[in-house]
Amino acid sequence: MHTTPRRIDAHHHVWDLSVRDQEWITGPELAPLRRDFTAAELAPLARAAGVGTSVVVQTVADPGETPELLALAARDDLVGAVVGWTDLTAPDVAERLAGLRELPGGRYLAGIRHQVQGEADPDWLTRPDVLRGLRAVAAAGLVYDLVVLPHQLPAAARAAAAVPELGFVLDHLGKPPVAARGLRPWADDLRGLASYPNVTGKLSGLVTEADWASWQTDDLRPYADTALAAFGPDRLMFGSDWPVCTLAAGYADVVASAGALTGELSPAEQSAFWSGTAARVYGLPG
Repeated sequence: MHTTPRRIDAHHHVWDLSVRDQEWITGPELAPLRRDFTAAELAPLARAAGVGTSVVVQTVADPGETPELLALAARDDLVGAVVGWTDLTAPDVAERLAGLRELPGGRYLAGIRHQVQGEADPDWLTRPDVLRGLRAVAAAGLVYDLVVLPHQLPAAARAAAAVPELGFVLDHLGKPPVAARGLRPWADDLRGLASYPNVTGKLSGLVTEADWASWQTDDLRPYADTALAAFGPDRLMFGSDWPVCTLAAGYADVVASAGALTGELSPAEQSAFWSGTAARVYGLPG
């Protein structure tokens, strides 16, 4: 069994380009990501930052990826849970979820995610076939990670209202416009989503929404403060978004920045942010 961590990294990725291409890694700006990133590379960075357990999250809408992530969790001491992918709109989505659970490492499946940020329909999450899929995710005892852009937050709120039995987790706080220093309407829509008790948030991915070359922790503070006020530390968790974060910051820098942004919390609140919320939501030890 994985040991109880001092900190949980509730959001990172891995990929091997020889096994599967990551078609989203295009253009010169993302070129630094066009190589393999493994759990073995992450492990010493995580240990140095006091992270004992992690949640690995899918990157592509490919049914072959999730079984690989489950197998990784079964053999790797760092990875304690998997957020995988399946086609929510498939008529047999419930059977597909059950099939993932039966695979080697299937007990590590904790959630499902789809790249909603890439869907042209801003109301994709509230389509009848998608809502049916989300209910199947809930029935399977899993959570659903939301990777959305700010204009999709209202639909996310409607989905959370429509499927109250499902736990939703907002990745990267809905990708606020940090570089542009914009707060509204993002802040209002975040508060609307956070008003549903079945939604939690991840303080993750903000460094890559900021100016990669010149960001400072204070640039992120208005967004972190908004999220802390909306969710509270009992519904907010830390995620590194490694290796995507490396476009703007090293792993240690991301952890240090999150520490500075939550430094005014009480010890109990910091414990919730760094491990308690993620442990509860993803079914991790501790």
